[in-house]
Amino acid sequence: MIGPGEVMVALIVIGLPVLTLMLIANRYFRLREKKLEVEAGMAAEKAAQYASRTHELEDRVRVLEQIVTDGGAQTAAQIEALREPPRRASRKTVAAGDAAP
Repeated sequence: MIGPGEVMVALIVIGLPVLTLMLIANRYFRLREKKLEVEAGMAAEKAAQYASRTHELEDRVRVLEQIVTDGGAQTAAQIEALREPPRRASRKTVAAGDAAP
């Protein structure tokens, strides 16, 4: 028959290494989970950037399709409108003698 001392020795010899391995495995898997969460966040951020860029490109293609399918006169007017420099608001300079008191 196995006595209480032998059971205690068996628990120490078998139980402590098993418990230690379980703690190490638990920490490893928690660390791995955090790494995966960080990678998923980075992937989501990249996907959002790609989606934004795709939207910009779709808008540009839409404009190009419109230019190609419109009549020539309208296209020429659009190109000329793009060539004109933006108009600035004129500033009136006030001479020192014209200033109100």
